[in-house]
Amino acid sequence: MIRFKLGEMIEKKRFADGQRVSISEIATATGLNRMTLSKILNQKGYGTGTETIDRLCSYFACRVEDLMEHIPEDEDGVADSKV
Repeated sequence: MIRFKLGEMIEKKRFADGQRVSISEIATATGLNRMTLSKILNQKGYGTGTETIDRLCSYFACRVEDLMEHIPEDEDGVADSKV
């Protein structure tokens, strides 16, 4: 399963900039829909396209691996929570 680290990236930006970062602000800056960002942030296993990932990486000035990670699944197809 792919896990997005959008919440962590928002917190890093909030700390670095010293101000609150909202989903609306990210949506405006990236041209992404607020609902898409909300789903990435809150919906486990949400899938999105490479253009969305590219825009988020540009906004946060980060690499893809900073924004998302692969969590291996066990034999039953359940994501391993120990990773």
